[in-house]
Amino acid sequence: MKLRSALPALVGALALTMLSAVTATAVDDPNLDQQLDDLAVAHGTRVLDAGHVDMGPKYDDGVWTMMIHDDVAKADANATSVWRHPDETVFHVLDQSELQIPDDPIYSFIGPEPGESVWVIPQTQNPDVVWLGWNTQDPEVMTTIDRGITLSLDGVQGPGDVSVYLQSGTFGEPQVLWDSRQPEVQPLWVDVNTHTHANWAFTEPGVYLMQVRADADLLDGSQVSDTQVLRFAVGTATSTDEALAATWEEPTEPSDAGTSDGANNGNSADSGAAAPGDSAAETDAEVAADSDQESSPLVPILVGAIILVAVALIAGFTIAVVRGNRARKQVLAQRATVAAADEIADKEQS
Repeated sequence: MKLRSALPALVGALALTMLSAVTATAVDDPNLDQQLDDLAVAHGTRVLDAGHVDMGPKYDDGVWTMMIHDDVAKADANATSVWRHPDETVFHVLDQSELQIPDDPIYSFIGPEPGESVWVIPQTQNPDVVWLGWNTQDPEVMTTIDRGITLSLDGVQGPGDVSVYLQSGTFGEPQVLWDSRQPEVQPLWVDVNTHTHANWAFTEPGVYLMQVRADADLLDGSQVSDTQVLRFAVGTATSTDEALAATWEEPTEPSDAGTSDGANNGNSADSGAAAPGDSAAETDAEVAADSDQESSPLVPILVGAIILVAVALIAGFTIAVVRGNRARKQVLAQRATVAAADEIADKEQS
């Protein structure tokens, strides 16, 4: 095998290995401590411009469904938290969320230059901005899924770019989870009984649609999956009615005559194929040079790096599985204890 063709394959394999195992590890925050009951599903249009809200899987009439946990009870003791359908819900990101990009290269992944504006749903709650996260804490979900779920960003459509990232403190290196400029599906592993919030940075005001998918292996050996579109009206002046009416447009497959327009940031297949006859255009000198490079020490070094990364990821995954199972057992044990106490109390009263 020629080194010229081997190196991209090895580097690509290394990158894919790292990408496919991304796991959101949020900073410990007492505000993230929550335990969900079997909450009802509410119907009707809902615009959320402040307060706590999560997306996550729930069984709606026995069907695995990606839904929105509207935690209005957190701010209003007289209200009841409910689950809502994404196609009836809009996240209105008001101008109170507008921030300027710091003059620090660690934020260059967001896109705009230092000093330019972005609209940010923060990782730490701002009472004037909707606080969006995700959870895997629906009681039936917790008792049926095997270890956790894969939460994937399939694509984004809107006037600008979107970056979702975690950051430990003010000076920690951001952990980018999702980036709308990436053409491929971006999977994120989420353990059972997880509640996480991240930073959602939008580079332009306007209506955004984010297509998100939740997949899981169940304890009975079956698999479940659901795809939904999240709706954002970024900027106070942006119409929430337009966000509700917006429809997801599947990306156009590139034609043989040229490349497709990528303005919508939707995911599409890579069309970068080599022109016919490229391999035959090599000269004898190039072939000889490739032969000389085959013995380069870079190949075994890269192979070794891939093996080390794979071992580390397997070890990390094992730890995550143990923690996830422990968390599920703790919650189930707590609920069993409460149920037993209620039963004893009922018997004493009778």
